[in-house]
Amino acid sequence: MTIKENITALFKTSCSKPLSITKIQGDASSRQYFRVIGTNSTSIACYDPAFEASAAIDYPFLVMQELLSRHAIPVPAVKAIDAATGILLLEDCGDLLLQNLFRSPKAQNIPARYREIIDILIQLQAIGGTVSTDIPFSRSFDQEKLMFEFDFFIEHGLLDYFASAFDPQQIGILRHEFEAIAELLVKPRHFVLNHRDFHSRNILVYKDKPVIIDFQDARMGLPQYDAVSLIKDSYVKLDPLLTEELKAHHYNALCLHDLSTMSFDEYLFYFDLMAFQRNIKAIGTFCFQTRVKKNNAFEHSIAPTLAYIPDYIEARTELKAAGEILRPLLDGATS
Repeated sequence: MTIKENITALFKTSCSKPLSITKIQGDASSRQYFRVIGTNSTSIACYDPAFEASAAIDYPFLVMQELLSRHAIPVPAVKAIDAATGILLLEDCGDLLLQNLFRSPKAQNIPARYREIIDILIQLQAIGGTVSTDIPFSRSFDQEKLMFEFDFFIEHGLLDYFASAFDPQQIGILRHEFEAIAELLVKPRHFVLNHRDFHSRNILVYKDKPVIIDFQDARMGLPQYDAVSLIKDSYVKLDPLLTEELKAHHYNALCLHDLSTMSFDEYLFYFDLMAFQRNIKAIGTFCFQTRVKKNNAFEHSIAPTLAYIPDYIEARTELKAAGEILRPLLDGATS
């Protein structure tokens, strides 16, 4: 059976006969999404090959959906599942992304909306696990994970997309710098739960409330990781004053909820290093999608993401050596 036939079978069982099934744009993953319209309701159907190959009890999306729902984090409800075909039916929370608020009549509400989302992030980051071997608490931004993301950037960014502008003889030196940066970011005593992809395309606004999606890769890490994803977003650029306000708002909320023992200066230090790593990781993903997957939807986000990086390099001596090696890319992005 085809994916749409499997969706039809599950929808008929749980809701009604579908009137239409329309594919909608997904993310940079192997998952496929569809809007299913029935006589009395609509749903979002997700086909995930990883779900098809696993038991529902171990499937990270369902584990996280249950965990977040239990802690009152706004996420789409699960209507029905069929692990045998890899299909999930989810609550349809519309298609208004946080990103869409920019250049819309609701743009004036963006500062208040972002403060509200930071408060939801704090709720998420306050979730603790009783068993450290369970997902998501068994996964973290350790040295291996951070270096995997740096290496992905080297392979698909420097040695492919930017090959004409980059000297490959610098790879060994750069990788050594990346290892040193990653080591600074592995501070388990400061780790909290992170969504892992907490940006404006993974936050819907539904019935005038934020709804968090795409949370299946959640893991432990510095609280700055998700804050960076939101505040130094590859898809939208926040006003500089709002950027600084949101950093302070996040830091103060962490302290209020006993989630951090950092000073504000420490928070800002790790914010900049984490932002450097996170943006480098995003550029690697965009280059991979563009060159390997032949998906041009992400290429226009490369330059804006690169444009963030000089500020981190200027602020932190720990990034200067890597910054010098990356200078040809950065000059091209800002020229």
